[in-house]
Amino acid sequence: MSETGVTSKTKRFEITHKSVLQLAIPMTLAYITTPLLGLVDTAVVGRLGVEALIGGLAVGAIIIDLIFTTFNFLRSGTTGLTSQALGAEDEKEKQAILFRALSIAVLSGIAMIVLSPLIIWLGLWFMAPSEAVAEATRTYFIIRMLSAPFALGNYVILGWLLGLGKSYTTLGIQVLLNGTNILFSIYLGLTLEWGIQGVAIATIIGEVLAFFVGCYVCWRKLDHAIRPSRARVMDKASWSRLVNLNADIMLRSFTLLFAFAYFTAQGAGFGDLTLAANAILMHFFLISGYFLDGLATAAEQIVGRSIGAKYKQGFRRGFKLTLLWSAIMALVCSLVFWLAGPSLIALLTTIPEVRQEALIYLAWAAFIPLSGMLAFQMDGIFIGATWSRDMSIMMVVSLIGYLCVWWLVKDNMANHGLWLALHSFVIFRGLTLSARLMPKVRQTFPA
Repeated sequence: MSETGVTSKTKRFEITHKSVLQLAIPMTLAYITTPLLGLVDTAVVGRLGVEALIGGLAVGAIIIDLIFTTFNFLRSGTTGLTSQALGAEDEKEKQAILFRALSIAVLSGIAMIVLSPLIIWLGLWFMAPSEAVAEATRTYFIIRMLSAPFALGNYVILGWLLGLGKSYTTLGIQVLLNGTNILFSIYLGLTLEWGIQGVAIATIIGEVLAFFVGCYVCWRKLDHAIRPSRARVMDKASWSRLVNLNADIMLRSFTLLFAFAYFTAQGAGFGDLTLAANAILMHFFLISGYFLDGLATAAEQIVGRSIGAKYKQGFRRGFKLTLLWSAIMALVCSLVFWLAGPSLIALLTTIPEVRQEALIYLAWAAFIPLSGMLAFQMDGIFIGATWSRDMSIMMVVSLIGYLCVWWLVKDNMANHGLWLALHSFVIFRGLTLSARLMPKVRQTFPA
């Protein structure tokens, strides 16, 4: 039996509660390793006793995250296309997708290295840190960017393996990547006292090791008796589809980034105390996002495979089961945040005033997983189906709704209104995508 619970090589594959969780749980664990890595890096630099280094790491990480977020499509786009090729039992296209996406990743990564001096100049101009922080940021950034081809290649490998339903394999590679990074960050940064340079080099080591191990794993999963021709890999229509898919996902990612950045910026207008409280409470949303993203990934694979197999019944069952488990997960997260919220706030900050301020808005943060549940699940459905144009358009529509709600309530509700607007944003995302679901299903499964 495969990792997805599939018991047959026919196009009518099995979709059960077990198969959904076998996809979702490993990916949830994999996603959780990423913030753990950031925590360790911060702790390593924090023990060096130089405030500018902590600031340099934070600013550098923001700039790098913004750049790499631009290329998230290499993960999600590859997953959708690969799962569809799997459903269609098209071995040549499965391989061609991997080769095309890896080509984009490596070339983009090299371009990022070449452009890194310009990128860091623009980033520091926009962030405007102190000179000491700026110098630390430059050091960290220039070293980190050397890993760009491997980091983007890992996006592709992750997406391709997820498209095949190999969730436990992807978990292993993610643990290898982040675990290696953590160990070398501690060793180079503290034991050898290389400081922020050691933390950056540790990232390179982790990315390179994960990339080559991932390539080996992918190579082992190819059917070497079948190989796509060079013409198949370079097919203009396939490249056009990939580019358009990537552009739509990129627009969606930037719109999402803007929405959260706008929330932070507007919160700053209410003073440092409210800004700090909002920052603490946003961790609740981010944590729930890791769990809901795991189920969204399961939806991507199941939906993509069902569409590739022209298996409408499988699509419907995958939709229902991922919706059910997303609702259960969101409810659990909200109850935990509501009941344990005061303790979690106390864990995240020792400042009494910030604790009191955060408690005022706790209910808004605690129940946002329920508001956002449908949006996460629909993102998984639309990415797996490669209905990216609708997804990007509905994201922009939701952003406009978000801004309108905030404009209407900001004078009367202050920070409560800001949280209401954020809830409205994620609700709009779920509802607008839901409105497009049935027309897209009828178009995809006309019979």
